[in-house]
Amino acid sequence: MSSSKITPIVQIREITKRIGSKTIIDKLSFDVPPGEVFGFLGPNGAGKTTTIRMMVGLMSITSGDIWIGGNSIRTDFEKAIRHVGAIVENPEMYKFLTGYQNLVHYARMIPGVTKERIEEVVSLVMMENRIDDKVKTYSLGMRQRLGIAQALLHKPSVLILDEPTNGLDPAGIRELRDHLRKLTREDGISVIVSSHLLSEMELMCDRVAIIQNGKLIDVRLIKEYGEDGMAEVMFEVDQAQTAKEHLDKMMQELNIAVQGNRILLLLEKEQIAEVNKLLVQAGIKVYSIQATSKTLEDKFLEMTGSDQIA
Repeated sequence: MSSSKITPIVQIREITKRIGSKTIIDKLSFDVPPGEVFGFLGPNGAGKTTTIRMMVGLMSITSGDIWIGGNSIRTDFEKAIRHVGAIVENPEMYKFLTGYQNLVHYARMIPGVTKERIEEVVSLVMMENRIDDKVKTYSLGMRQRLGIAQALLHKPSVLILDEPTNGLDPAGIRELRDHLRKLTREDGISVIVSSHLLSEMELMCDRVAIIQNGKLIDVRLIKEYGEDGMAEVMFEVDQAQTAKEHLDKMMQELNIAVQGNRILLLLEKEQIAEVNKLLVQAGIKVYSIQATSKTLEDKFLEMTGSDQIA
């Protein structure tokens, strides 16, 4: 099913934030589909944290609106925020208590959270072996996982994490990435992540919104084949010009570029085998076939013209 037919869990419409004469966020609009890890990416001072603060009610919206689960943050805040679990900045914990005692303490503030639900979230973040240890003995990655467990206590539809990989070592980042994927796949939760680590966003997210100077630049799917199912494919061959001429005759709709001993074509996945077959039949040796889709970093720098990433 295409995401356009699915009702978004978060709808951001023309939101603007002005402080004095300065516009921090300028008519920002995008949707977050259910059951996805959605990345929020932009250069320094682009407005990511400001947008997240408006989403969770920590900052007022100058104009526009945000709907979460069909409820407006501006006019029906309590109903909208019920759908949200969030960690903005670092998760705050009582270090002298155990992980379990921390969760019990937070559960008392939320109506209807049972002992069973506490055990469920402990299992979700895979902390069964450490939940009865004091938080002061936890690594940063463990505290991050406990923070996520706390944010999930009331069964939110959306989990918002502002820079969740800050300070984590590579093992902790990988662990976090695996947990977020598990949440979206198994529980259908949407996760919104802001991060300055482009390579991590590429591995972690299903799609990313890129903003610059408070404006939306683009929303991109993160996968090898674009939304239209096309990717640029490079064939390394022994006779590049002959290969181009042969394919021009056989598949006239293709746009073929020659680079040394390589030809580059924009193809659907199914066409790759077809092109390979035509080349082999024409007696042209094919040494390698490779998708040359740009990395998220390439796309980011191309769109923002900036290497300031935060």
